[in-house]
Amino acid sequence: MSETKSPLPREVADAYVDELIALDPVTGTYLGVAESSSRLPDLSPAGQEALAELARTTLARLDEAERRPGGDSDVERRCARLLRERLTAELAVHEADEGLRSVGNMGTAAHSVREVFTLTPTGTDEDWGRIAERLRAVPAAFAGYRASLSLGLERELFAAPRPTATFIEQLGEWADTGEGRGWFEDFAADGPEALRAELDEAARGATAAVAELRDWMRNVYAPAIEGAPNTVGRERYARWSRYYNGTDLDLDEAYAYGWSEYHRLLAEMKTEAEKILPGAETPWVALAHLDEHGKHIEGVDEVRDWLQGLMDQAIEQLDGTHFELAERVRRVESRIAPPGSAAAPYYTSPSEDFSRPGRTWLPTMGQTRFPVYDLVSTWYHEGVPGHHLQLAQWTHVADDLSRYQASVGMVSANAEGWALYAERLMDELGYLTDAEQRLGYLDAQMMRAARVIVDIGMHLELEIPADSPFHPGERWTPKLAQEFFGAHSSRPADFVESELTRYLTIPGQAIGYKLGERAWLLGREKAGERHGDSFDLKAWHMAALSQGSLGLDDLVDELSRL
Repeated sequence: MSETKSPLPREVADAYVDELIALDPVTGTYLGVAESSSRLPDLSPAGQEALAELARTTLARLDEAERRPGGDSDVERRCARLLRERLTAELAVHEADEGLRSVGNMGTAAHSVREVFTLTPTGTDEDWGRIAERLRAVPAAFAGYRASLSLGLERELFAAPRPTATFIEQLGEWADTGEGRGWFEDFAADGPEALRAELDEAARGATAAVAELRDWMRNVYAPAIEGAPNTVGRERYARWSRYYNGTDLDLDEAYAYGWSEYHRLLAEMKTEAEKILPGAETPWVALAHLDEHGKHIEGVDEVRDWLQGLMDQAIEQLDGTHFELAERVRRVESRIAPPGSAAAPYYTSPSEDFSRPGRTWLPTMGQTRFPVYDLVSTWYHEGVPGHHLQLAQWTHVADDLSRYQASVGMVSANAEGWALYAERLMDELGYLTDAEQRLGYLDAQMMRAARVIVDIGMHLELEIPADSPFHPGERWTPKLAQEFFGAHSSRPADFVESELTRYLTIPGQAIGYKLGERAWLLGREKAGERHGDSFDLKAWHMAALSQGSLGLDDLVDELSRL
């Protein structure tokens, strides 16, 4: 009888994805698994524990896989170090019961229940039949989420009050979009007439579940957590920072780096602002001038089409010169985000077979006039050469990596760092010579530096440095953080408020943009030093984009080897 060989690390990783999809059909939908389209995950404490047990079992399998001959090859080693780092970070979050107080304006399990419908296939009656079944699963999913929060209340594990208040407002928007019906009913209205009665009934049930959750959050949960802190403190922040960044950061050093970038960027912004509005008191006065008098796009459909054209143009000009793109990677769609979203634009990856392309999403926040300076570098970030080129390339080379590395193993700081690097690359390549667009780019960079400062500063209650022009010597609070962010950003007040709520919702995530960019730049610098005059930036870009995700601990090392 032949002896059964234990799997290699990539096989362990891909088996984990298969088992994860069975427990979490939202992940299945993101990957394009049709069978997932009719289900939603168990968001109760038992469902959370099932995911944790899968992680523990997988780590035990990985120990054995790494001992197998061939388990230490470069491709296996890279996958193993990612899988171990990710699952260990996820377990640390779970074992601290963070899932029992996951409330905020984005990124929660409740948000995933709604957002997954925007990615569910709708091309056939069969697709809509699955959607009807998924709609019928919404009440149970929200009941599980509520059970987790109830257990959190019992254990005195409280969410932050400010994000909770925002979430209650969002639930109100989901329950009533202003037309006397909820978001799920609006979504189901596009379904086929043959399934009209079934879809309408299921959507009404989903809306009722939203309203029930809203009322419980408003009448029970919010009063119970009144007076709880909005910030998380150093211990919880370090745990979340590891989760989002894939490294145990020196948080004080990162805070100081944020300030150094602030001073560098402020000097550059002043130079560009002088070209737009000579004598402007601050760069943001010049940006406010552009809000009124700068180049802009009128109309929601028009801005969607304009953003599509911007990405199409970038692909045409970058492919073959600075990247080598497969035909299916060249496809990306511009979309308008559904009402009730957070204020920041975002990107969703293609399905594994590319039947659903990568998509960028613009929340309009009720606006119909869109200044161009605020959009160009943002769409280099969200679309091309940012998130889309990286995440679609991972999907394209998934067979050479592992399914895990190309999808669910994504480290936020790796992806956000690449996207911010992509903005800087476009500046380096001369795409931002227009003073309006370059000041907009620098403003976006400043926003990421400010994120490092205020996210770390307010959660750790650090002191504002003596050389700061803003409240030197004082300790950060969320109120001061919002004031600082608003004074150093061109974004409107509702965006600034949404951003600060975001940092209170997902501590440690927002710092990954600037710190991830620093890792990408350092990796490129070291690779360039190793190759000398023979360094080929295009070849390096494609090799870097084809290695899958890594935490910042490992990213610089791997980039330097390319």
